[in-house]
Amino acid sequence: MNQKELAEDYLTQSKLRLSTAKTALKKGAYAYCIRQSQEAVELALKSSLRLIGIDFPKWHDVGEVLMKEKGKFPEEFKANIKQLASISEKLNALREPAMYGDESIDKGPSELFNKGDAVNIIEETEFCLNNVKNLFEIFENTITHK
Repeated sequence: MNQKELAEDYLTQSKLRLSTAKTALKKGAYAYCIRQSQEAVELALKSSLRLIGIDFPKWHDVGEVLMKEKGKFPEEFKANIKQLASISEKLNALREPAMYGDESIDKGPSELFNKGDAVNIIEETEFCLNNVKNLFEIFENTITHK
């Protein structure tokens, strides 16, 4: 599997997680929605890095890597990197509470998140995925016009 195929696979996995997150939202499983959204964003952003040939670290938040490698991306994607990195950082911080809750305040994951939280996170996740999908389109157009 080459870099592009692997990047496409990550993006496919990201889309599946977003779909699962939306189903969780409909079922009122807000913490699970948050968790799946985090995974969707992580995979989408790692897909963008893989697409341009950057080997990313094996941790969940790749926002710093996006910022560091900003100059390697096309302008359309580069314009949103700060926001993409911010969303990655935010969701990374929510990853564990969405899975385990917060014992310091004696609350499980279901008690920590509400519908509004989940709706906002879905919107941010869609923003990330749309940017990465656009990056793939730019990449394809660049290749076909060479």
